Amino acid sequence: MKQVLGLMAALAALLAVPAAAQDVPRIVSRDGKHALMVDGAPFLMLGAQVNNSSNYPAALPKVWPVIDQLKANTLQVPIAWEQIEPEEGKFDFSFVDTLLEQAREHDVRLVLLWFATWKNTGTAYAPRWVKLNNKRFPRMIGREGKVHYAFSPLAKSTLEADKKAFVALMRHLRERDPGNTVIMMQVENEPGTYGSARDHSPEADRLFAGPVPAALLKQTGKKPGSWAQVYGRDAELFFHSWYVASYIDAVAAAGKAVKPLPMYANAALTGSPFGWQDPNTYASGGPAHTVIDVYKAAAPHLDLVGPDIYNPDHKAYLGFLDAYTRADNPLFVPETGNARGYARYFFPTIGRGAIGWSMFGMDASGYYNFPLGAPKLDQATIDLFARNYRLFRPMQREWARLAFEGQVWGVAEPTDPEAKHSQTIDLGAHKATVTFGRLQFGFDPAKGNAEPLGGVAIARLGPDEYLLTGFDARVEFALTNPGDRNLMFDRIEEGHFENGKWVFERVWNGDQTDYGLNFTDLPQVLKVKLATWP
Repeated sequence: MKQVLGLMAALAALLAVPAAAQDVPRIVSRDGKHALMVDGAPFLMLGAQVNNSSNYPAALPKVWPVIDQLKANTLQVPIAWEQIEPEEGKFDFSFVDTLLEQAREHDVRLVLLWFATWKNTGTAYAPRWVKLNNKRFPRMIGREGKVHYAFSPLAKSTLEADKKAFVALMRHLRERDPGNTVIMMQVENEPGTYGSARDHSPEADRLFAGPVPAALLKQTGKKPGSWAQVYGRDAELFFHSWYVASYIDAVAAAGKAVKPLPMYANAALTGSPFGWQDPNTYASGGPAHTVIDVYKAAAPHLDLVGPDIYNPDHKAYLGFLDAYTRADNPLFVPETGNARGYARYFFPTIGRGAIGWSMFGMDASGYYNFPLGAPKLDQATIDLFARNYRLFRPMQREWARLAFEGQVWGVAEPTDPEAKHSQTIDLGAHKATVTFGRLQFGFDPAKGNAEPLGGVAIARLGPDEYLLTGFDARVEFALTNPGDRNLMFDRIEEGHFENGKWVFERVWNGDQTDYGLNFTDLPQVLKVKLATWP
């Protein structure tokens, strides 16, 4: 309890900072927990990302109806380098202005995605005057000695041109967005390279034979030496990641010097969060979980690196969440699949204290990235994601505050057989057992829902009091060490938040509590007060 009170006092002191110092959103960290501060208070991003080509004014009428249905509070939209600087030195921010205006009309914040040197590791979003001039803006040499499709991270000419355009964008935001409709910037998109673990140009080979930078040695706890001597089979991966991350950091640093919005890089992930994988088989150089430490050393101007999770397997999804949940890295899922089964992963994500979560491809443009996402974004699929956001948008600030205090947990319905349709949450003095596929009445065994859609989130409000919500699940509380004590419900209130205040609706008792606390597809939030007897 002392720790909770201490965290609350620290947060109160933070919130007491004069308003002028809180104008620009920022990420703050305390005791390994993190908060995205927007308008001076913790903010939970309930995000949605449009398809890549929905970044033009004519596409926006097919975006907003979906975003409004979702009740998302944050929209992620690409801003392409080719879009704002079609000719060198001539900038066009007309789409940015249109987007800002319409986002304000819809009461939605923005995260802008800078598609420039790397977009899914490729060069497609660079302007023609960049991507067609390989002499001035060189590409890598691949492991087979041939020109590779990706830009070299060692080319200062490409870096300077990218920085110039990004700075121009940030300068425009400083002038046109004083109210901070834009709350965060993504710098590049899924950087790295497929098919070659590193650049093999003469300059890259020279650097690879040289010493590992001191900052990386310190971060990874290694002694000096060449890349091969220090990192062995991971040498090419770490080398390439260092130079890609350093490049991204230089872009981010230049942009932050103009307007210091939080900035991050997103990762195209490895096939699994478990075990070693050949870097020639995934996006080597990007912020995969294998090289988070490299990014922390090489890119101090990035506030975080985040996983784009398109693996629907329960163990894999949680494994990626755990890899990116670090004391030095706020958890944020910038992209995840929009197939129905992904909706439940919102709960373990925010239960790990994430600052946000976002589905990809949420618009009515008619494009679907199946099999990574849904085969079709029909109304039933939209509604499944929308129910999460309808539930949390009224209490987005309260949940973000509790997450910053380290008092939140969450689970998703498991599909691995050994879980037996059950998950247990360790709450310290208490534990909560969450089961799936049970009737509301009676002691029937957990058999799993017909479709794995269940999820539960819990936040501690006090020593014996919890905020509890979820869908398609049953929750039962118990004492971790009961001794001769018995646990009982003191009081269970159903209600909701309005303007930061709890609004009581009714008390649950009798049939509603005798068989655990059962959540269906209805949006219900409970305050649960526990007690013991005798």
